Amino acid sequence: MASSADAAPSTRPRPLQIGWHVAFGVSIERWLEAERDQLVLWLPVMLGLGIALWLVLPDPLAWSVVALVAGGVSLAALAVGRGGRAGRALAAGAMLTAFGVLLIWARAESIAVVPIAAPVIARFEARVERVEPLAARDLVRLRLTPLRVIGDGRRPEPSLPAHLRINLASGDVPAGMNEGATIRLGARLMPPPGPAVPGAYDFARVAWFDGIGATGRGLAPVTVLTPGTRGSELGLGRLRAALSLHIQHSAPGGAGAIAAALATGDQNAISEGDADAMRRSGLAHLLSVSGLHITAAVGAVMLIVGRLLALSPWVALRWRVPMISAGAGAVAAIGYTLLTGAEVPTVRSCVAALLVLAALMMGREAITLRLVAAGAFVVLVLYPEALAGPSFQLSFAAVAAIVSLHEHPAVKRWFGPHEEKRWRAIARGLLSLLFTGVVVELALIPISAFHFHRAGVYGSVANIIAIPLTTFVTMPFEALALVFDVIGAGCPFWWVTARSLDLLLWIAHSVAALPGAVASIPAMPTGAYALMVVGGLWIALWRTRWRRVGAVPLVIGATWALLTPVPDLLVTSDGRHAAIRTAAGNVAVLRDRTGDYTANTFAENGGIVGVPLLLSEQPDARCSRDVCLVQRSSGGRRWRILATRSGYFVPTEQLVPLCTTVDIVISDRNLPRACRPRWLKLNKAMLAKTGGVAVTFSTATVTTVNQPGDRHPWRINRSGAATRRAYPGSAPARVRSAAGRRSDWQDQAEPSRPRGGNT
Repeated sequence: MASSADAAPSTRPRPLQIGWHVAFGVSIERWLEAERDQLVLWLPVMLGLGIALWLVLPDPLAWSVVALVAGGVSLAALAVGRGGRAGRALAAGAMLTAFGVLLIWARAESIAVVPIAAPVIARFEARVERVEPLAARDLVRLRLTPLRVIGDGRRPEPSLPAHLRINLASGDVPAGMNEGATIRLGARLMPPPGPAVPGAYDFARVAWFDGIGATGRGLAPVTVLTPGTRGSELGLGRLRAALSLHIQHSAPGGAGAIAAALATGDQNAISEGDADAMRRSGLAHLLSVSGLHITAAVGAVMLIVGRLLALSPWVALRWRVPMISAGAGAVAAIGYTLLTGAEVPTVRSCVAALLVLAALMMGREAITLRLVAAGAFVVLVLYPEALAGPSFQLSFAAVAAIVSLHEHPAVKRWFGPHEEKRWRAIARGLLSLLFTGVVVELALIPISAFHFHRAGVYGSVANIIAIPLTTFVTMPFEALALVFDVIGAGCPFWWVTARSLDLLLWIAHSVAALPGAVASIPAMPTGAYALMVVGGLWIALWRTRWRRVGAVPLVIGATWALLTPVPDLLVTSDGRHAAIRTAAGNVAVLRDRTGDYTANTFAENGGIVGVPLLLSEQPDARCSRDVCLVQRSSGGRRWRILATRSGYFVPTEQLVPLCTTVDIVISDRNLPRACRPRWLKLNKAMLAKTGGVAVTFSTATVTTVNQPGDRHPWRINRSGAATRRAYPGSAPARVRSAAGRRSDWQDQAEPSRPRGGNT
């Protein structure tokens, strides 16, 4: 018989049942609470995400959808989040993403300079905005504002854009041509060129945001109608040019060119050999005025001002000398930034320096990731287009890697202050510098590979000597030399400066000459690069164990990039130049007379180090003066490529039968309709739609520069759908678009390319 206790219902409370979604939300809130100090670091990241989406997506409809969806997500997060940290973080991030899209969209639309539609030869009068001597190439680069086109009365006068950039031979520069002058000259002008091949430098985008509507080569004679005004002669640009020439005269040769770059940011006098050695050795960041230079300038000014004020007991007892010194350092940082042209790395470093000085004045910790994030946010708001450039990416990646590394508790324990003998402290410092250099090199490899298709191997070792040499010897003695030049006593200081820079160049050339100093990497997919960036940011910005999750996208992106096959055929957008991968893995160019710029483009995007070979000298090619016929085996089949290589027309009765026997035909002119290759016809009409082309034989993939429907303002007259014709028995081609990062056209009007990393 059951007891009454057993019959009575249980009065014990049942366990509370919590849904998985509630538990997940609680876990997210706990995680974000633990990371609350790091959330602010993601503000510039989300702003940059919006800017990147605008650059990647093709048209206004897609941009509008992203902005509206991001805004809707932000409002929904505020409504549903009920005041939780996750809801607020998601709302802020989504709103900044929408703001980033609208910010760069407005910036692009505000550019009033429309590029010329086609090449033109014109004679005109113009006002000189900027004069940049390119001493290493014996050229002078001019930025001009056209005032009046001089017609010949027989044909309509061409319409010129508001701003031009032309190169002029140094011997054609007349006396009195300076900033503010009015000149008369002729020029061969072309639209700012887009990428020559997929993965190349996109000068058209850079020119658009710089307000340049045409670029080209100036033609003599050049006549100065009115000289520059006295105000322009005393402007910062004029002062920068005069200071650069003075430094090069005081320290002749390669040392003087680098000294000028350190003081004024003018790299134009550096020879290509020295610049290449600095890039290959991982020391190119020293040539760009950025964090190292701003720090040295600010530190020197603070030290000098502080010591001078401390000489007076009355001042030292009554005034806050450290605050005054910090104020003088801030003035020095701003002045140095303006003097060197206010480039993105310099602006970023100046903002960071001002934040550090403000933190020191308030007694707060100065060097933190918050400072880096604030600098990135300011730069993106002022120059949203800078996000796409290697300068911005390399600068902030390097600084973020350094700060994040040294904020890690284990690193603080290893390399922080210790009670130990002096020799052990010095050894610990050198080991810390080496370890930091290795981490920075690893952080910068994806960026260098994506933009420059090369990555240095020994840069961390070279920087152990180069950075202290530049910081503690070269820059202080150069500053003393400039100061003592006022009384004509700067020669001893210039001698020390020149010898230190000779040593720097010797290090650069020695490291660059080592076997395997540079790893060449072909163009990587944008998706792979994006995964590596996301993984790197996740690891750098979080602090709890969940930061390790960032290794997943990082490894996936790196694997994707490494497994991407190297293109077998590269064709420029004009069809004049082509490069084919040889059986030995090198690259051979179609035309025997190919400019250095074009050859370097093929080498970089073809994943080789060195000078390309000539196709006419390859055993699997048969070339005449007018055409080349090449055979390559790849992907289980034999490919036959026919390419024209001169300005002479091939008789139709000879060309048409030959077309039917080949897989790909390449030409810089329109070919007869009867010329029907088995797989792909890349003639003038097709390349006008596709832009530059890269073909991978093993996967039968055709990658094009132009993206169908691309409505970015610098591509409106260039975009077009990439079409193809498939024939029976041929492998199906997979055609995809790829935004490029470099361009190709006449060497005499070669577009500027970033010379290396700015860190």
